[in-house]
Amino acid sequence: MKRLTPYSWLILIIFSSCLTGNKVASTDKQIESLLSQMTLEEKIGMLHSNTMFSSTGVPRLGIPDLHYSDGPHGVRFEGVANGWESARWDNDACSYLPALSALASTWNRDLAQLYGEVLGAECKARGKHVSLAPGVNIHRSLLNGRNWEYFSEDPFFSGELAVPYIQGVQSQGVASCVKHFALNSQAYNQYKVSVEVDERTLHEIYLPAFEAAIQRGGAMAAMAAYNKVRGLWCTESPYLLDTLLRDELGFDGLVVSDWNAVHNTERTALCGMDVEMGTSIKENGKYAFNKYYLADPLLKKVRNGEIPEEAVNKKVRNILKLMIRLDLIGQAPYDTTGMAAKLAIPAHTKAAREIAEESLVLLKNSKDMLPLDPAQYKNVAVIGANATEVFAAGGGSTKLKAKYEVTPLEGLQNLLDGKARIEYAPGYQLSKKAYKVGHWFTNEFDKSDEELYKKAINTAAQAELVIYIGGTSHEHGSDCEGYDKPNLKLPYQQDRLLKGILEVNPNTVVVLISGGPVEIGEWYNDATALLHGSFLGMEGGNALARTLFGEVNPSGKLTTTWCKRLEDMPDHVFGEYPGINDTVRFKEGLMVGYRYFDTYRVVPLFEFGYGLSYTTFTYSNIKMKPVWKDSDTEFAVSFTVTNTGKRYGQEIAQLYLHQNKCSVERPFKELKGFTKVGLKPGESKQVTIKLPRRALQYYDTESKRWKDEPGMFTVLIGASSRDIKLQKDFELKK
Repeated sequence: MKRLTPYSWLILIIFSSCLTGNKVASTDKQIESLLSQMTLEEKIGMLHSNTMFSSTGVPRLGIPDLHYSDGPHGVRFEGVANGWESARWDNDACSYLPALSALASTWNRDLAQLYGEVLGAECKARGKHVSLAPGVNIHRSLLNGRNWEYFSEDPFFSGELAVPYIQGVQSQGVASCVKHFALNSQAYNQYKVSVEVDERTLHEIYLPAFEAAIQRGGAMAAMAAYNKVRGLWCTESPYLLDTLLRDELGFDGLVVSDWNAVHNTERTALCGMDVEMGTSIKENGKYAFNKYYLADPLLKKVRNGEIPEEAVNKKVRNILKLMIRLDLIGQAPYDTTGMAAKLAIPAHTKAAREIAEESLVLLKNSKDMLPLDPAQYKNVAVIGANATEVFAAGGGSTKLKAKYEVTPLEGLQNLLDGKARIEYAPGYQLSKKAYKVGHWFTNEFDKSDEELYKKAINTAAQAELVIYIGGTSHEHGSDCEGYDKPNLKLPYQQDRLLKGILEVNPNTVVVLISGGPVEIGEWYNDATALLHGSFLGMEGGNALARTLFGEVNPSGKLTTTWCKRLEDMPDHVFGEYPGINDTVRFKEGLMVGYRYFDTYRVVPLFEFGYGLSYTTFTYSNIKMKPVWKDSDTEFAVSFTVTNTGKRYGQEIAQLYLHQNKCSVERPFKELKGFTKVGLKPGESKQVTIKLPRRALQYYDTESKRWKDEPGMFTVLIGASSRDIKLQKDFELKK
C-alpha cells in the first residue's frame, strides 16, 4: 500500500474536518427547524417523563418518546406505564451479566467492551434508547449499598473500564448514561445529605472517571445524582452541571435526573439539567407526571415571564441532539416482534460466563488446596445460603427477569454430574424483610437459626470436602440500592458458622459472594482456601465450579482495599460518615482507599490489586528513558512478565507512580497504568505501558488547571499496590 505524503495527510485532515463541520451544521439546522415548529407545551412535554421509564416525544414531528433502560448489567423487566410493577410480559427475559464490581475485578478492557456490546444489543432488542449505566462513583465508604454497581476506589481504574463499556453499549445504537453526577458515595440519607469537598479532591478523585467516560468514551447522556453538593441539589447546581460537566469536561449530551431527584422548578430550569424523571406525586391513585417541577409548574412560570423560554429551548436541543445521534427522528417505532429470540442468545450467555470466570479473586490458597481434583472426593458438603440464592431480581435498579440463573449449587452439580454425592445445608436463612424503621441501619442480620447451624455442622463433619458459599445478598441493608450496610461483618453470624465448620472439617474451601469487602472473622487463620466473587450473573454457578475444579485459572484482582476492620478506613479515621446534621465532609481528601493505606503505612487485610493464581509469575527487565523531557507528551515503560508455573494463567501487571518531592501533598503512589497478559507455562512476554503527561500531574487550585513539577519520579511495577516487583527512577526536566 502506498504511504500518504505529509501533504496528502493535510488534505485528508482538512477534508475530515469539513465533513465533521458539515455534519454538526446539518444537525444544528435540523434541531432549529424542529424547535421552530414546536409549541411551548410540546417543548415542555419533552422535559419530563410520561411513564416510569420514558419521556415525551412529539409524534406529529416524528419525534418519538425516549425510552430508558434501568439496570447496569441487564435490561430491567418491562414495567407497567404508571408504576414500578412488572407488566408480566412473557418475552422480556434477558441476559443477566455479572455486577460491575465483578467486571471490574477482571481488569480486562476487552471484556468491558464485550459486556457493553451485549447490554447494548439487548437494550436495542427491547426498544430502549438510553441505558442508565455505568455508575462510576468512587468506593469512598465500604458501607455504601450500591458499591457493587460501581467499579473501584480508584478514579483512573474506574475510567479505564468505563470507556470500553460505554463504547460497547453505544456501538449498538443505544446511548450510555454515565452516573451519578456527582459525589454520590453513600445511600444513607442520600436524599438530603450535602457533600463538602475541596476542589483538588473533587478533581483528582471524584471527576476523572466521568471525564474519561465523556471525553474518551463519548457518553451521550449523564445522570444527575440525588445528593446535594455545597448546599445545592445536584439537579439544580450550575457549578456541577454547567461549569464542571458541560464547560470543563466538555459534555454536550443529555442530562437526566435520578428518579425524584428534582426539588425546584426555577433553579433546575436555569441550569444544565434537561429531563426530570420519577415522581412522588399521585392523583386518584396514579402518578401525576404533569405535576413534575419541569411540567405544568414550568409551563406556568414561562408563560408568566418568570423563566425565559430559551431556558426550555436549550434543554430540548440536548434531547434532540441525542435523538439525531441515535437516528430516531422520523423513524418508525422499533419493531420488538420476535425480540425474545434476540435476548440471552448463546453468544451473550457465553460472554456472561467468561466475565464471571475472569472476575473471581483467589485470596488465599495455603498448601495449594485449589484447584480441587474431582476424582478425590465422593462425598461433598455444600454449605451456605448463597449456594442457592438467585440475585437477578434484587438490589433495586437491578430488577431483571433473567432467562435463567445457574446458582453455585447447580454449577457444582453440573460439573460433578453424579461423580460425587453432594449434600446441601444452608446453615442460616436469608431474611426477605424490608427494613425501614426510622433509618436504614438495622441489626436484623445478627440473627442466627440454631437448628440450621447444628445441621450444617453435622453435615460438614461427615463430608470429605466442604465448599462453603456465603457472603452477602441483595437484601435491604446489604448490597442494595437505597440502603447502606450496618457494618462490614458477615450477616447471620456466618463467622460463628465458619469457625464451627473448620473445627469439624478443616478440608474446607470458603467462597464469599458479596458486592465488596467484608470483615473476616477469626476463622480465617484456620481456613486453607478463600475465593471471592461479586454477584456473578446468569452463568455464575458454572463459572465458580469450573474455577474451583481447575478448568479455569482465577485471574481476578481486587479493585477496592479490604480493611481488617471498618474503623481503619479513611472516611472513619479522617472524614465523616454518614455525616452530621445532613452534611458529610470528605476530610480525608485524596487519601481514599489504597492511597491512605500506603501513605500512612496501615496494613490492610488484602490490598488493592491483590489476587492469586494457580500458577506463578516473575517480572524482569524494566526499560524506560531516564529523562522525561518537558516537550514529551508520552512516556513508555517496558518490562517482561514470565509464567514460571505449570499451567496457563493471566497476570495483571500494575504501574504505580511516586513523586519524590512536590510542593503539595500527594499520595505515596497512584495507579497510572495496567495490562492483563495471558501466558503459557514457561512463556515470557514484553509488556509496554504508555503514560500520558496527565499521569504526572496534580490539580492546582490556584490556576485551576492540571500541573506538574520538575523533579524525580519513581515507576513502581507490581502484582498489587503492595507487591512491587520492579522500580526505576526518571527525572522530569523543564
